[in-house]
Amino acid sequence: MEILVIVFLPLVAAIVAGLTNKAAPPVFAKAITTGALFVSAALSWPIFLSFVNGTAEPSVVPVLTWVQSGTLAFDWALRVDTLTAVMLVVINTVSALVHLYSWGYMEEDPDQPRFFAYLSLFTFAMLMLVTADNLVQMFFGWEGVGLASYLLIGFWFKKPSANAAAIKAFVVNRVGDLGFMLGIFGTYLVFDTVSISEILAAAPGMSGATIGFLGYTVYTMDVLCILLFIGAMGKSAQLGLHTWLPDAMEGPTPVSALIHAATMVTAGVFMVCRLSPMFETAPVALAMVTFIGAATCIFAATVGTTQWDIKRVIAYSTCSQLGYMFFAAGVGAYGAAMFHLFTHAFFKALLFLGAGSVIHAMHHEQDMRYYGNLRKHIPLTFWAMMAGTLAITGVGIYHLGAGFAGFWSKDAIIEVAYGRGTELGQFAFWMGVFAALLTSFYSWRLMFLTFWGKPRWADSEHIQHAVHGQHETPDEEHGDAAHEDVHPHEGTAGYHPHESPLTMLIPLGLLSIGAVFAGQLFAPTFLDDAAFWGSSIFYNAPLIDAMHAVPYWVKYSALIVMLIGLFVAWLAYVKDTSIPGKTAEQLGPIYRFLYNKWYFDELYHYLFVVPAFWLGRQFWKLGDIGMIDRFGPNGIAWVVEKGSVGARKFQTGYLYSYALVMLLGLVAAITWVLF
Repeated sequence: MEILVIVFLPLVAAIVAGLTNKAAPPVFAKAITTGALFVSAALSWPIFLSFVNGTAEPSVVPVLTWVQSGTLAFDWALRVDTLTAVMLVVINTVSALVHLYSWGYMEEDPDQPRFFAYLSLFTFAMLMLVTADNLVQMFFGWEGVGLASYLLIGFWFKKPSANAAAIKAFVVNRVGDLGFMLGIFGTYLVFDTVSISEILAAAPGMSGATIGFLGYTVYTMDVLCILLFIGAMGKSAQLGLHTWLPDAMEGPTPVSALIHAATMVTAGVFMVCRLSPMFETAPVALAMVTFIGAATCIFAATVGTTQWDIKRVIAYSTCSQLGYMFFAAGVGAYGAAMFHLFTHAFFKALLFLGAGSVIHAMHHEQDMRYYGNLRKHIPLTFWAMMAGTLAITGVGIYHLGAGFAGFWSKDAIIEVAYGRGTELGQFAFWMGVFAALLTSFYSWRLMFLTFWGKPRWADSEHIQHAVHGQHETPDEEHGDAAHEDVHPHEGTAGYHPHESPLTMLIPLGLLSIGAVFAGQLFAPTFLDDAAFWGSSIFYNAPLIDAMHAVPYWVKYSALIVMLIGLFVAWLAYVKDTSIPGKTAEQLGPIYRFLYNKWYFDELYHYLFVVPAFWLGRQFWKLGDIGMIDRFGPNGIAWVVEKGSVGARKFQTGYLYSYALVMLLGLVAAITWVLF
C-alpha cells in the first residue's frame, strides 16, 4: 500500500546513503534521498486530498507483530486518518524541498552523503511518530527524531558551539521525555492498553476518576495529561523547556527549516491533538496547556525583537508560533491548532530557507547589521521572504475574504480564544494580540535591516573570517545599547552579494505558493468541516460557531496591531535609524533583559549546570578516585606489590631453601588430613 512506501522509502534511502557514504560520489546519496522524499511527498498529497474531498476512510495498516507479554500486546501498525494525512503532507513536502535546497546550500561540504542520510533518517522517524497506532510506537518515533536532531544540530562536529548545542538539545529533551514516559506508563496502568484508539474510546468514562499520586488524591486524567504535556513542552520548546531551540541554529540552515520550524517542533502539538479526547476530560491539564502556550507566545516574541542573528529571530518566531498552536488546543480548538501547524510549515520553512539564501549570498554572515539594500542584489530571495513575512504577520482583510496563510490560521486562533468566553481564554486572546504586534515588528525589522537601507556589508577582512566560519558578532554577550547601531560598517569594499542557485530558489518558489494560498484554500475545511476531521481529533462545533460570532473589533485586532508593528519598524529602521539606539539606551535594564532571553540560560546554569558539575566532581574525586580506585584497582595493586616484596624473600636460589619449604608444606598437608 502507498502508506508503506511513504513511510519506509526514506528509511531505505537513508540506509543506502549512509552505507555508501564516501564509496560513491556525493551526487548518488543526494539523488537517492531526494528522489525518495519527492516520491513520498507525491504519494502523500492524494491521501490528504481524498480526506478533504470526503472520499477516504480511516484505516490501520499492520506491519508486524511487535510485543506479546501478558496483558501488554500491540503490533507495529500504521494509522491513517485525517490527522495523519495532514502531517504526511507537511513532513514530506517540507522535507523533499529541504533535500532539494540542500543540493545548493551544502554543495561545498565534504560530508554531503552523511548529511543527506541524516535528513532522510529524521524524516522516517517523524513519519513513524505521526502514523503510530499505539503509544509505544509513537515514543519510538519521538526518540528517533530526538536522535536525528542531535546528529543534525551537531553535524559540524568540529565546531565546539555546534557540539554544545546538540548536547543541550538532547539533554533538555530528555527532561521532557521523562514526563512523556511517565505519562505513557500511567496511561497503560489506568487503561491496561497502549492502543491509541482503545484509550481514546475509554477516556470519556474516566472523567472525574481519582488516583493516589505522591501521597495526594488527584484526578487521574489531569495527572496523565500533564505528564504527557511535559513531553510536548520539551519537543515543542515551550516556556521552561525552550532553551534548546535557539541554540539549535548552530546546525546547517536546511536543518533549521526541516526540524526546528516545520516538523519536529510540531510533534508536541500533534500529540496533544491526537490525544485530544483524553485532554478534554482533564480541565486542569487544558488550563496548563493554555497558560503555557500563551506565556510562550509572548515570551518568545519579546526576545525576537532584540536579536541580531537572522536565524535566531526566526527561531524565536517559531517558539512564539508554537505557543499559538498550544493555547488554541488548550481552549479546545484542536482544528485551529492543526490549521496553524499546517500553514506555519509553509511560511516558516520559507523564511528559514530564505534566510539561508541570504546567508549564502553574504558568505555565511548571519548578523543583520552587516546586511542592507540586498533586495537589489538578490531579488528572488527578497520576494520569497516578502511572501513569508506577509504570511507570518497575518496580512489580510476579513470582509474581503482574502489574506495570506497566517491571516487565516493565526487570526482564527485569536478569535477562538476570545470566543471561548473564559478568563483563561481572555488571557490567551490578549497575549495573542500583543504577540501579533511584536511578530509584525520583529518580522518587518528583519526585512528592513536585510533588504532596505544603506549597504552595510563587512569589509574584505570580515568577509574572509566569515568564509572560514571565524566571525564573531561585536559585543556578543553584553546586549548594551551599542547593539542597536544598525550601521557598524558602511560601503561595499568591492564585495557584491549573489543570488542563490536554482536548487535553492525552486524550493523558495514552491513554499511561497503555500505561504500565499494555503490558508485561503483550506480554511473552510480545517475550521468548519467536522466531517473532515472525523474521529481523528475532538471537534468542538459550538466553539467554532462562537469564533465566527465574535465582534468585528476582535476580527480586526490582529490586522490593526500588524499595521502598528509595520509602522514602528519602518520608522525605526528606515526613516530614522537613530531611534533603536536611543530607545535601547533609555530602556537600559529592560532591553538587556530581553536581549539576554530573560536570563533563562543563566538561571538554568546556576540552578542545574553548576550543581550538576559540583556533584559530578564529588563523585569523581571522592567516589571514583577516593574510594573505588583507592580500594579497588589501586588498592589491589598495592597489595600485590607489597606481597611480591615478601614473596621475593623466599626466592633465594638455594636448593636447600626450596627443600625446606616443600617439607614444611608436606608436614602441613599431612597434619590437615590427620587432624
